Amino acid sequence: MFADLRDKLRAMTPNREPLAERRAAVKRSRRADSDPDPHSDPEPHPDPESEARRVRGGIVQARVFTDAECARIERRIDDVVARADRGLWRARTVDRAPLRSKYFFGEGYTYGAQLRRRGPGQERLYPRGEVDDIPAWVRELVIDRLVARGLIPDGFVNSAVINDYQPGGCIVSHVDPVHIFERPIVSVSFFSDSALCFGCRFRFKPIRVSEPVLQLPVVRGGVTMLSGYAADDITHCVRPQDIKERRAVIILRKTRPDAPRLDASPTSPAHPVTEHRHTLKAKRSHRKADPDAAHRPRVLEMDKEENRLSRSRTDRTSPDVDTPPRKVKMRRH
Repeated sequence: MFADLRDKLRAMTPNREPLAERRAAVKRSRRADSDPDPHSDPEPHPDPESEARRVRGGIVQARVFTDAECARIERRIDDVVARADRGLWRARTVDRAPLRSKYFFGEGYTYGAQLRRRGPGQERLYPRGEVDDIPAWVRELVIDRLVARGLIPDGFVNSAVINDYQPGGCIVSHVDPVHIFERPIVSVSFFSDSALCFGCRFRFKPIRVSEPVLQLPVVRGGVTMLSGYAADDITHCVRPQDIKERRAVIILRKTRPDAPRLDASPTSPAHPVTEHRHTLKAKRSHRKADPDAAHRPRVLEMDKEENRLSRSRTDRTSPDVDTPPRKVKMRRH
């Protein structure tokens, strides 16, 4: 017997409480899944000072290039951008997002929304020949100088990436794929000074970035090398507020011999893709610097990827307006 009708109802619906808990757990899981940065640190670091010391232990920095040498290299970077605008690079050499353009040379790889399955360890190298070779000027003006200084061994670099940021641009927290690239990760900065931050967590819509464990200044003409803890055990990023002027960075890496690679596709372009010239010009994000851009919320690369996926879903479900309706022959029964 039940003295209270509510007790009777609870006895008749024993799964009522667990169901509510399950629904709350699903909501929490969906909020977690909506975070577009799979490499973000799940919890704040309990001892930031100790963490910062460990990060510094895996960093080597040196000022290598003079202002005149920087200007010469920066003109070459402008040439890379101009060739992309004319559609003269292979399709997978160029990857553009709002306020940040990425140019792969030697080796390129899938990341972000390009992955079939999201998360660390899912990245794959493109088939050989999918991106352009490392330009001769990168080897002569940049790589050879680092070899001469004893910073990297001769023959180490087989992958070069140019990241070209406009004011307010960024790259979210990540770890360079350990199964793809050997260490150290080498980067050289041009056009302006900036900062590389470690241990940040990104939130979006609007964009918010947590305080870093370590904010590392990077100067024009300077080289930064990451290995050990700084490369493998903590994320690094470039925050929007740290890009106040145009900045470019050349990232030099060596791929592992056993790095996984996508299967070659017969439709993959093996030559410069000039037929996409107008499309590339329409998507161009290399625009004049806005001095206030770094202080306003911006659509980031992850938002671009979400929009791209949304458009692809719409395209699959929407009829093509240029396709005439299919005639159906009716039969009498």
